Amino acid sequence: MSFEKQLQKVQSQDGFIAALDQSGGSTPKALGLYGVKESEYNGDDEMFAKVHEMRTRIITSPSFGGDRILGAILFENTMDREIGGKGSAQYLWEDKQVVPFLKVDKGLAEEHDGAQVMKPMPELDSLLARAKKNGIFGTKMRSVIKMANPAGVKAVVDQQFEIGRRIVAAGLVPIIEPEVDIHSPEKAQAEALLKANLIEHLNALGANEKVMLKLTLPEEDNFYAECIAHPNVVRVVALSGGYSRKEANERLARNKGMIASFSRALSEGLSAQQSDADFNAMLDASVASIFEASRT
Repeated sequence: MSFEKQLQKVQSQDGFIAALDQSGGSTPKALGLYGVKESEYNGDDEMFAKVHEMRTRIITSPSFGGDRILGAILFENTMDREIGGKGSAQYLWEDKQVVPFLKVDKGLAEEHDGAQVMKPMPELDSLLARAKKNGIFGTKMRSVIKMANPAGVKAVVDQQFEIGRRIVAAGLVPIIEPEVDIHSPEKAQAEALLKANLIEHLNALGANEKVMLKLTLPEEDNFYAECIAHPNVVRVVALSGGYSRKEANERLARNKGMIASFSRALSEGLSAQQSDADFNAMLDASVASIFEASRT
């Protein structure tokens, strides 16, 4: 029952998706931006405990709730931990009415043909079963396109949809994320190739195979309108990709029907040293600005 409720919320309600899924490689940077130095923890266990404190502070803040936030993407380590005495995914849905997603990829392979596909995921099936048991609604997995190379773009999209269909078969909704690098000298051309590949794969899905797309904010406004309107697409969300919150929001507001799924742009300005009042006020302002940009 809650899956249907969650699907309806993600599909039709105003709001955005909070990306709280920094993994091992990006965690020290995320903690550094939050004001926690590397000298303040030793080894992965302490690092993940620190980042869980940060995420818990964001999620339990009165500024973070299902009225403006549709969903939150968690890292596997966060799913396995508790917030407020419950599993993180359970807390998100039951206490905040925020739909839980899980990052399932294991990082990027070496660049080939101007793109980086995902590393192999040998434990994917068992992870999906565990996610389902933990009350996770959907998943997220990221690849990166750096150049307008037809072979590289095709490899990324083929892999994303092949794994996406396995995720659908496991009873979850995949967020397919073929990020186009915002610094690419061929960004617009890469986006044209990407869209053609996406439409081809979307058209090949069965009627009940529903996916979400997470895409870089495009060079041409409303470039992904066809994807947004596609019957197999639950929602198209945008990644901030390194743009500042201000620029990401401005670009997003010009793209009708696209909503945010920001990570760095959401936590920008938050710090471990802030009082709860200052922290909550900063987070409230961030959430409000991203929510407004997502409503167009």
